[in-house]
Amino acid sequence: MTQATEPTPTEAMFGADEASRRLGIELVEHGEGTAVLRMTVTPAMVNGHRIAHGGYLFLLADTAFACACNSHGPVTVAAGADIVFVAPAREGDVLVARAEERARFGRSGVYDVTVRRGEEVIAEFRGRSRSLRGAAERGTQGTTTKESR
Repeated sequence: MTQATEPTPTEAMFGADEASRRLGIELVEHGEGTAVLRMTVTPAMVNGHRIAHGGYLFLLADTAFACACNSHGPVTVAAGADIVFVAPAREGDVLVARAEERARFGRSGVYDVTVRRGEEVIAEFRGRSRSLRGAAERGTQGTTTKESR
């Protein structure tokens, strides 16, 4: 008889992320302050230049960032993020986003995400996070109120 285990905060958050999962994004691995996700560029993800639309690359990196910064438990959201597109991705490319925590201080954090196709860097993303006060106790994941800022 096997014993059921509680999902980690990352697994619980990703399991509820309909947008990312509907795009075929997979959670490959995760740990404290880290996450690795994978996505295949589909025909619906390419723009008029036949390269992956930057919004989809941002979404993949942002999802890896979210998984990494929520690994500690408190509900954590993005306070801001930037991305640099380094090389184009094309239909059929398998992209891997690796997120790593750089710093946590108070309720804030800084995370870097590298998106690769094999060994080639496609994009570099930096996200700034903010943990919400009391969100877990209130059951208001994702809801920001004046009191939670």
